Parts: sequence; C-alpha cells; structure tokens
Amino acid sequence: MSGELGQPQAGPSHAGLDFPNPDRNRAGVPGGVIRRAGSQGRRSWIQKVLEQITDSPLQWVTPSEVVPVAVLAVQRYLLEDEPRDTIPKPPLYCYDVTISDGVYQEKCYLDPSLNFLVYKNILKVGIEMKISRVSCLYNEKRLGQGILCIDNVHCGEALDAISLETPFRNSAHEEVPERPLRGGKSHYLALWNNEDPYGDIWLTNKQPEEHNFNNTKIISLSHLEMTWANRRNFPALLVRILHKSKLRYYGKPDKKMIEPYQTFLEVADSSGTVSVIMWNALCPEWYKSLRVGLVLLLQDYSVKKSYPFRMQPLPVDPQIKLISTMEICLNLRDPPTNIIIIPEKQVKPEWRLPKLNHRFITRSELDDMPENHICDVIGILVFVGRVQRSKKKENREDFWSYRWIHIADGTSEQPFIVELFSTSQPEIFENIYPMTYFVCTQLKVVRNDAQVPKLLYLTTTNESRVFITGHRGQPYTNDTKVKNFIHWIKTRTDSEEVKNTVIGGYYPYPPVPETFSKYSSSVKVESLLTAISEVRKEIEDLQYREQKRIAIQGIITVIKYIPHASASENASTSETLRSTNQPSTSQAARRENQSQERDSNKRHQDDDPVSSQCFQTTYTSLSPTKKKRILQGPYAKLIPVPQPETSAQTKGNKPDMPSIFQLYRSSLCLIVSLTGRESASTSTIGKARKTISDRWESQLWREKKFGLIDHLHYSHVYPESIPRKFIFEQRKFLTEQFNSQPAKYIPPEGRPPKLDDFKSARSLGHFEVTILGLNHEIAIDVAFLPMYCPEDLRTSQIDTLLTCMNYSCVYPQDGAGNDRLPGPRALAGDIIKAAMKLDRVHIVGILDICNLGNNKVEVYLHRIYSPTNIS
Repeated sequence: MSGELGQPQAGPSHAGLDFPNPDRNRAGVPGGVIRRAGSQGRRSWIQKVLEQITDSPLQWVTPSEVVPVAVLAVQRYLLEDEPRDTIPKPPLYCYDVTISDGVYQEKCYLDPSLNFLVYKNILKVGIEMKISRVSCLYNEKRLGQGILCIDNVHCGEALDAISLETPFRNSAHEEVPERPLRGGKSHYLALWNNEDPYGDIWLTNKQPEEHNFNNTKIISLSHLEMTWANRRNFPALLVRILHKSKLRYYGKPDKKMIEPYQTFLEVADSSGTVSVIMWNALCPEWYKSLRVGLVLLLQDYSVKKSYPFRMQPLPVDPQIKLISTMEICLNLRDPPTNIIIIPEKQVKPEWRLPKLNHRFITRSELDDMPENHICDVIGILVFVGRVQRSKKKENREDFWSYRWIHIADGTSEQPFIVELFSTSQPEIFENIYPMTYFVCTQLKVVRNDAQVPKLLYLTTTNESRVFITGHRGQPYTNDTKVKNFIHWIKTRTDSEEVKNTVIGGYYPYPPVPETFSKYSSSVKVESLLTAISEVRKEIEDLQYREQKRIAIQGIITVIKYIPHASASENASTSETLRSTNQPSTSQAARRENQSQERDSNKRHQDDDPVSSQCFQTTYTSLSPTKKKRILQGPYAKLIPVPQPETSAQTKGNKPDMPSIFQLYRSSLCLIVSLTGRESASTSTIGKARKTISDRWESQLWREKKFGLIDHLHYSHVYPESIPRKFIFEQRKFLTEQFNSQPAKYIPPEGRPPKLDDFKSARSLGHFEVTILGLNHEIAIDVAFLPMYCPEDLRTSQIDTLLTCMNYSCVYPQDGAGNDRLPGPRALAGDIIKAAMKLDRVHIVGILDICNLGNNKVEVYLHRIYSPTNIS
C-alpha cells in the first residue's frame, strides 16, 4: 500500500504527516513548523504515537496507551488506481478523518477496510473514538512526509461538546483550499452524494460586469447552427440562462481528471435555444455564481454535435426554436472559455432576449394535470421528511439523496406531495423546515389513476431549482399565481395552527398498488421476492439512510400492540441496549420477543381517548361506507378536526381557507374525524369500549417457535422514526436531526434537547408483527405503524386485518348504541381480532427497510397481499 508523501508544495497531496527526526526535539514538527505540546500542560497523544512509529522497525504500531480522541471531520474523495493496479476497480471512495486529542488536531487516512464504519454512520463527527492500531503510508518517490493511517478503532458515544480551538499538528492540514491526503484529486466530495458541491473550491464571487460591445462581434444561435461545421473561430454569443441542471460527477479511478464535473445550461437568444455544457474546473469556478435568468456573453467556446440520447427541457417560450443538432462546450482550456455576466441594466430591448416564463400551477389544478407534465409550484411547507438515500445502481457506492415534502398553497384541502431530490443546492436542501415559503421549478407530475389508491405526486427533474429565501426580485414574483399565494398567506392569522406542522420520521410513500401483479410490474429489481433467509443480508447491506422496499412470503403468527405512551420509552431502551451490537443480533430484541403479555391494567390510561389529542372528537356509528380508516399514506379528504389549543382558530376558518395544520393532517392522515361537525368538549367523551387483549399468538407459532433456525428481530420503533410536531424555536435542532450526518463537527448552541422531548405526530402506537417463513424455519419481527384517517372512497370496505393492510389502514368498527370514539387500545383490539382470522394464511408482505445509522435499522410492514389479490 503506497501513500502520498513529500515536501510542502502546491497541489493536492502534500498535506501528510511530518515524521519527527529522532535526533530532534520530540515535540517538534519538521518542515518549517515547530509546535511544542509541553507548554499546553500535557503531552499530545498524537505526538506520542508518531514517536512510536518513528522508533518502530515496522510500518505499524499498537499504541502503548490508547486514549480517546474526538472526531472533528469525516471527508470523502475518489482515489485513482495505483500504478500497480492492472485490473480497473469500481469507484473506491476514501475517507480522511480529522481527530483531536485536546492538544493537537490531525488529519488521518482511514484504512479502506474500515470504510463500512462510515457507510453505516458509526464513525461520524462528534463522537469519542479509540484508535488501537495505526500505520504509516509512504510514497517512495518523495521524501520527508508520511500519512498517519487508522487501522483499527472502537467508536464510542457522542460527546457533549468538542473544542475547535486546538491547532493542527501539521500546518499543511490548515491550508485553503483543503486537499485530500492521498491521490491527485484537488478536492473532497460531499459525504453522502456526488451531486452537491462541497468544500472551499466552489466559488461564489462572480459578479456582473459592464462590457463594451463596440468591438465584440455577436452571432445568433440560429446562424451558428447553420455555419458551425465550416468555422474554426466562433463569434461571441449573447444569451440568457433559461435552465440550469444539477451537477454531474463522472470521476472514475482510472481517470486522471482532477475535477471531473459537468453541468448543463439551457440558454437562448431571440433566434433559438441550445444546450451549453460546462466542463471540469469551470464548474467549481462558475456553478454557484450562475443562476437562471442571468445574461451571459460567451467567448472562446467550442461547438460539437449534440448527444443524441439527451432530452432537452421544453423551452420557456413555445415560439422559440429548439436547437438540438449542436451543443456549446465551455472548458478551462482547448480553448479557454471567457464568460462574462452582463448586468441586467445593460441589457437592451433590441437584443430581444427571451423573458423567463414560469409554469406555476395551483394544487387545485394538479388533479387535472397529465402524467409527465412539467410545472412550477409555490407554497408553504407543512411537512418536511428526513433525508433518505437510494442507490443509483446495485453493487455500486453511488447514491441519490432525497426527501419527501408537503406544500400547501391555499387552493385545495390537499397539499402538493413532492419527492425532492438533491438539486446541487445543499445550502437549501439541508436547511428546509416547516413554515418556510417554498418555490420549486421544473417539477414532473407522477400519477397512476388505474391503481388503488390513486397515485399523484411531483418529483424533481435534472433542471429543478429550489428557492426558500430571497424571493424579492426573483423573476417569478410577478406571476399571477405567485401573487395569489402571497395574498393568501397575508390573510392567515391562525399562527398557533401553523406551529403544529410536522417534521421527519418514517414516511410510507409512494403507496403500492392493490394487487401483487401490479406491484410486480411497477418495481425494477432483479428478484421480485426476497427469501426470508436473505432478509438479514438485505438489511445488513443497507448503508446510512438508504431506504429500500422488499417483498417476502410468510404467515402472520404473532401480533402485539405497543401503545404510544410506551413506544418511545421502549425505543430509547432498545437503542441503548443495541448500541454495541449489530442490529440483526440484538440481545434486547431477543429478550423482548421472550417477554410475556403485559398487564392491561398497567396501561389503563391508554384506553382513555382524552390521553391523546388525536382522539378528542365525537364518534358516531356509521354505515359501512362511512367507516373511518387509519392510513399510512396521504389519501384522505380534509374534514376539520379542532385541537384543544387551537379550536377557536379552527372554528373561525373559512371553508375555502383550510389551516396549515389541517392541510398537513389531511395529507399525512393524522387527523381523526368521524363526522363533519365540530367535536364536543372532552367532558362529553365517554369511555372506550371494553378492552380486548393486546396480543395474539397462533397455535402454529406455539408449535414452531422453539425449533426455528433463526429469528430476526426488527420490530423496534426508534425515536428517529417518529414524525415530530414542529416547534419553530427549535428549528435548528430539528432540522439537524432529520438531515444527513454532516462531514464536519458543528458545536451545539447551548445544551441541545433530545428528540424524545418533542411531541409525536402519531398517537395510536404501533404493532409488533411476527411473520413465519413458509418453511417454518425462520421468522422475522417487524413493526406496523397505522394512523387514523377519514373516509377514502377509493378503497373498499375495511373489515379484516388483511384488507386493512392491503391499504395500510384500519378502522373502528360500529358499536351498538355507542356514539363516541373508542380509544387506541379498543381499536388495537379490532386489529388483533382480525389477525386471528389470518391464522395459517400465506401472505406476501411488503417491507420498508432503512438504515438509521449507528446500528439502528427500521423495518416496517407497508402492506400485505393475500392469495386472492396476488394475481
């Protein structure tokens, strides 16, 4: 294994370790920088380790004293193939880890065998870490420096606070811009995806500058299209940016490109619109400074035949010609492109540059929009989901980052549901939270009216851009629909309801179709069904925040209700017990599985509807077509449900002006409403029906459970899985909790709260479901998290657990002479009674699995298919 070592010099690879000379002061650092640890009161553990390496005949050492160090940064980059590599490897991302021992900071290279600790978010910033073996890496072509390599570690708990005042032992690690320790790359990548610009090589200082056009020859795009093949030199282009794509990183180990980036600009003049490709080092220099609407003067560019398989976005003006036969290429050299941003005040009307025409739609118009329609939206965020990841290709290390959000605009009872992928705007993507005014352009409509429930949401495209601040002065502010939204927002006075928006947690969307055959045709996987014996590997192969959906066959043999009041306590306990174990071998989970049925009197308070806000409404016996459901997806119609603290505002709402809180509750199906009228006071709510046993175990399970060859325990519900009611004053903490883990340590402001301190947006609790494999050899425990929801006419009557899981929902059955809403325990009894009817029935279960990091995995039952709806 070879490293990058050498004297300090300009370039990406000199930031290594200065190994001390035994004949010199042991606290000194060769290479022109001497820092003495003695004056700081105690010796540096990092310095001691370096001395051991220097005195050791080996290239590795086990430190004589293992002292905890703090992790300050975990940074990723692509390492090229070594000269001795004859067979190209798939992309190999390496990690530099910055540690602090309280005296010095040191940037170290993480041995690739430990990369899995980063993949699983076990090795992360802010934790205490013990390093039990280190080695040094040398480059035999250079002299004087080496890289400290971490070969073996034990990752501990998060620290309350870490000082950032300690200096780097090696001054080369402080240089700007930051450089990776190894390889020829000049920069780090974002930690969790390749689309986001990361680090200090990405400039933002390009400003408009006035240009003297007297001696500048301009050519129109249409004229260039006709003549470019016969030209060697191209006159300047004067164009406006209509669209800007997200970044594409195309680095590979066998490519020596230092900054392998690419981005597309769609530009236009009065004669047409064309694609402009910006390559490599121009991207860090210009990408963050260019925005849609700017006017550019492009000189010294090149032209080539366009790539035949790329779909250009639709022009903003249908009258503008779409030029698809050529592409404009901008590069740092061959030739070196000259880009000038022209101030808007210098733009002349006679240039006839096209204006930006947005395609804003309202939520009330979305229902009539066709599949793949491109549109823009504006609204206020009422739900912001956690950041999740999905693999671009199997057996690769590249991921997409995305999150689900809900946007309300006041024109409908339903919000926009948006699948928001990273748009190379991390400063926005990582800082969105409820109650924010939100604009997103170039969204695509995804719909399927043929499936039950119907599918309708928006997803970002390659050209989508997001705006959350600085709306004043943006071109879209003059759009009529934008003005209408601003007027609607100004009329809102129910500030208390706005505060009851929701952030984070498990979000089971999109829903799966009503039959397994439709599900089969809608997914793109090599193997449709996962054998229950392969589930453990599927789960353990997940990387941090990676979410997947898999299908298994089995028999439901046990179902147990866990009330909300004890759900978070159970999760917190499980989290502590499992912190030192792999998720699939959790001793805590095994003990949980062996526990006896709990005393119902212990949870008597959970039977009282008053114990949960979500149940404080009047219950009325309804006909079968009016029975209410508990859903996991946003399929509900809005029926206002006043909350005790906001009932006054709710009663004052106009029918066509639903509150922000109602919009979220309707969309995520967290509201309970069994009639259209206002709820009675809590004093009129009666007791729930007689409590039914909250656990059922089949005879088949009693016969088989002691003879299993494996029992997988994944039924815990962790605090991170619970959507939380958003509190604006704690927006920074909540936003950080549901973002991805940062690459650099950010000191907390004061004493941060705990996630469990925030009220859950759920109130029903959850179920632990045991599914036995068809061969009766392996079983798996999973969680089922239903939520209340009003009537959904697109589904059939819900009368069994099987049917309810077909739609991820349950409903309270009619009670003779009972006009009050039952409590969650009574509803749980309905589900468990229905489960008894599934004894020995073969089902297909759809599981949502996600790695939450730090050895925590959530596995939720999204839906089941019976033999009757498999075909």
